[in-house]
Amino acid sequence: MDAERFIRIIREKLRIDFYAGVPDSLLKPLCNNLYQSAENNKNFFVCADEGAAAALCAGHYLATGNPGMLYMQNSGIGNAVNPVTSLLDRRVYGLPVLFVIGWRGEPGVKDEPQHVFQGEITCSLMDTLQIPYFILSSETDDEEFGKCLDRFDALFSEGKCAAIIVRKGALSGGSEVHFSNSNSLKREDAVRIIAHMASDHAVFVSTTGKTSRELFEIRAADGSGHQRDFLTVGSMGHADMIALGIALEKKDRTVFCLDGDGAALMHLGSLFQIGAVAPENYIHVIFNNEAHETVGGMPIANTNVNFAEIAEAAGYKQCLFADTESGLTDAMHKAQTGPKPCLIEVACAIGSRGDLGRPTTTPKENRDALMAYLEE
Repeated sequence: MDAERFIRIIREKLRIDFYAGVPDSLLKPLCNNLYQSAENNKNFFVCADEGAAAALCAGHYLATGNPGMLYMQNSGIGNAVNPVTSLLDRRVYGLPVLFVIGWRGEPGVKDEPQHVFQGEITCSLMDTLQIPYFILSSETDDEEFGKCLDRFDALFSEGKCAAIIVRKGALSGGSEVHFSNSNSLKREDAVRIIAHMASDHAVFVSTTGKTSRELFEIRAADGSGHQRDFLTVGSMGHADMIALGIALEKKDRTVFCLDGDGAALMHLGSLFQIGAVAPENYIHVIFNNEAHETVGGMPIANTNVNFAEIAEAAGYKQCLFADTESGLTDAMHKAQTGPKPCLIEVACAIGSRGDLGRPTTTPKENRDALMAYLEE
């Protein structure tokens, strides 16, 4: 279904003209269309996490009496469960929201390992949350879709939520939006500098998405092996706490967390936990390209965020910034020799190699190799 028609039908049937969520690659036609049309009416929001988006839609309903749309990947359902059950549900406040969910890992559709289990349980999660849903496919016609929305409209009048689960390829159309910033440093070059300058026994925890893929290929090109790295293929926003858990137990190892801007924003409170614990062997690198690049490149919730200042307020002992190769080299010297925990914010350009591969090892192989290395 053409994304513009999808939006128009929903607006006409359900009076929805407010959109909040976290981008997903399967919803890219939808997000591109909304982003472009929102330039005039400012009704499209990229939130830090899906729970925040649910609350934003709740506030919109309280102020207008009209439901909002919460768009997300199915991995984000977990972030939304608390407000769904304790805020939106009809037995609490009865605040209707239309969920539009990209179905990653749909059974029978090849996908990455971190999406497989989530894909298997997506529909059953909706059943558990008692949220009626409709599965949108490339074969869905306007009449079928219209009948679904009529049913949803009746549910909304009862204070209930509803969901559209979007299969791969179900949405199409919309002009491609090309996002950019003024930074020139490529993230892969930054990852390479950090990997090469780190001490021999340092351990790396890298965030979900292209950062982990780049780290894997850098190790492969060097022939240095992957046993030092934990590639966090899922669990967006939690790489820094995984790294903290390792750092607390392996005080003789320097632990690097290679994080993303969108991931760091999703669970920003973790920076304050790290600052409070203050591990003396922790170096936190946040690559800030102002975008959710891996899932389509939409801007993060606030492109003016200064992670170095936030980390300083959180209690990090040293906070650095780099936007050039020479600046990053200097920051790495200071990070490894100076007080920790240390944060390095690296301002990067948007983009990656077109031929960037994916890890050739399984998550369990990655786990076992790292655990064996940590035992040495």
